[in-house]
Amino acid sequence: MKRYRATWNGEVIAESAATVVVEGNHYFPAADVRAEKLRPSDTHTTCHWKGLASYYDVAVDGKVNPDAAWYYPSPSPAAAEIKDRIAFWHGVKVEPADE
Repeated sequence: MKRYRATWNGEVIAESAATVVVEGNHYFPAADVRAEKLRPSDTHTTCHWKGLASYYDVAVDGKVNPDAAWYYPSPSPAAAEIKDRIAFWHGVKVEPADE
């Protein structure tokens, strides 16, 4: 299985061989994400089929990327495969990890 890595501001935020891709986004298992690089955000959005999303700011070396990570605390049954997983955007690069 191919490993993927999420990076921002020169730091690895997550790396895993067990991502799940939904709508083109890699959802990393929470255990494979460096929690010390995330800060809870008050932002929430709703997806018509996945449910209520919550966000994290990504913080690296004193710089903050607001709402650059999101997750579904209680995804709908149709999106059960993304439970306990985190995805990234807003400039966080997700690409294959060097083998």
